[in-house]
Amino acid sequence: MVSVCQFRFRGSKIFEVYAANTPEIICYHCQQSGEKYLKGFIAFNGGEIRRTHDLIILNQVCIRYNKRFEEIIDDCINLTDYGIQTRYPFELEINEKDMNMAIESATKIQKFVMQFIK
Repeated sequence: MVSVCQFRFRGSKIFEVYAANTPEIICYHCQQSGEKYLKGFIAFNGGEIRRTHDLIILNQVCIRYNKRFEEIIDDCINLTDYGIQTRYPFELEINEKDMNMAIESATKIQKFVMQFIK
């Protein structure tokens, strides 16, 4: 599952380079990357994967396995709306600053989770 997560994150980096005018797509893929890493951690620990795109809920499950996941709650909050927005469209103004923050949050989640999956 982690290789899929890494693929998603790399995909967001590719979009950053080739589709600079589409920060919504990049933010979406950053959210997807974070989601896959959190679900990967839950699966790694033998947990049941919830059918949700809400990184806050997924992070709460991760905290049950490791309290240190509280350290990335702000990153989960930053990314959650980008996944929900594509499924349930509502007006969301996304700019380059948002895109850079999403990439930063996705990178932090990736590095954080990978230190516990070996």
